[in-house]
Amino acid sequence: MARMTLHDTLLDRARTALDACGAALPEGTGWTARSPIDGSSLLEMKAHTAADVEAAIGTAHAAFLQWRTVPAPVRGNLVKRYGRLLEEHKEQLADLVTIEVGKIRSEALGEIQEMIDICEFALGLSRQLEGRTMPSERPGHRLMETWHPAGVVAVISAFNFPAAVWSWNTALALVCGDSVIWKPSELTPLTSLACAALLDRAIAETGAPVGLHQLLLADRDDSAALLDDKRVAVVSATGSERMGAQVGPRVAARFGKAILELGGNNAAIVAPSADLDLALRGIVFAAAGTAGQRCTSMRRVVAHTSVADQLVERIARAYSGLPVGNPFDDGTLVGPLINAAAYERMQASIARAVEAGGVLVAGGERVEVSGPDSYYVRPAIVRMPAQSDVVREETFAPLLYVMTYDGLDDAIAIHNDVPQGLSSSIFTLDQREAETFMSAAGSDCGIVNVNIGTSGAEIGGAFGGETTTGGGRESGSDAWRGYMRRATNTINYSDQLPLAQGVNFG
Repeated sequence: MARMTLHDTLLDRARTALDACGAALPEGTGWTARSPIDGSSLLEMKAHTAADVEAAIGTAHAAFLQWRTVPAPVRGNLVKRYGRLLEEHKEQLADLVTIEVGKIRSEALGEIQEMIDICEFALGLSRQLEGRTMPSERPGHRLMETWHPAGVVAVISAFNFPAAVWSWNTALALVCGDSVIWKPSELTPLTSLACAALLDRAIAETGAPVGLHQLLLADRDDSAALLDDKRVAVVSATGSERMGAQVGPRVAARFGKAILELGGNNAAIVAPSADLDLALRGIVFAAAGTAGQRCTSMRRVVAHTSVADQLVERIARAYSGLPVGNPFDDGTLVGPLINAAAYERMQASIARAVEAGGVLVAGGERVEVSGPDSYYVRPAIVRMPAQSDVVREETFAPLLYVMTYDGLDDAIAIHNDVPQGLSSSIFTLDQREAETFMSAAGSDCGIVNVNIGTSGAEIGGAFGGETTTGGGRESGSDAWRGYMRRATNTINYSDQLPLAQGVNFG
């Protein structure tokens, strides 16, 4: 019997996972599933057309009209069942994430756990979609607000979190009474098919309306109706700043609602008082985890001049010992970049940084793991004399820029001197510095951490950022409001009809 190649192993593992989740490939061509582990193509499937997208919107709208009248606690039963199915198929879904994205095993399993967690959060939320009651200035009157389902929600997701970010949106949208259409990344169709198949099963088992959730494997042009059709009340899009600059105005032009999660050029300030062991651990994971392909990956370190040299030396030493390789192998901590384009952008950014006066301290070289069509790199560190154009741009790869500062005000100024505003952190044992960084005069990001890295957000908090990151919020806290519409109600329980502000109309 011939020995199985790596490609054969990946293909067999993908088919096994799909079968376990009850996912069938759409017959035809148009989309190709590939794996960055070896750069090979795995499976072909049919791409949806513009006509398919139009039909899906109509079906989703019809399902919404039924679903919106179902009591929210009953809607919660759907996400409860889905969460249980995710628990049962956690290993298979993690396999698909690793195959298509290249995440190491613990990170892939962690992504599926995020899906399970958001289902639990949404289940509790289904009994807590509260509105406020406010005092009225008129006697015998009561003011209150109620929240109602928004409509069809389109979720456009990115490759780096092919399952979790979709679930953040979908679990909340479903308990809020919306229907969902999902356009996943063209790089992760298999993960999307498996997640959708399990949700379809949960919909059928709980008696929810047919068509409540639909998956569209469509390209940008064919899925344009998701941005333009007024029946799509909310568009939640995760991706590049360039993509968001196109999506946001287009949805706004028809007075739709957009939830945008875009670029992240995340930084950590390392103060003189910092616990450097703690800082090292936080920086290395945030900068090198997922091969630097998280929206919350650390791109910049702003270190005090008294600790910068020691910190850089320790990061470089840690980087040199990080096992780079097949993400399915035990012990691997850094898997592949998603494709050749990602590798080329990283190399171009390093070259531009050096031209701007930077010094490549360590890393950046390609590591041979599984042939010429896969792109593994050693995480890179570049010492920069100052902020520059290349540092202000997000490079979606394990590339860390290190700069220095003398005073906290200067550090915060350097930190905020980028267009993006997603995640940030400071390592300090000085409470005054920590509180300043979290204050209005500190970080301008949507996520502000103290003594942890920039990545690893929990589902209980609202996730999102400011400035060119888009301003959207997903997951926890009151992010659910983005999937609903608000109504302010006045109830007159008296036998009089006084007007507001004391107006006398005769």
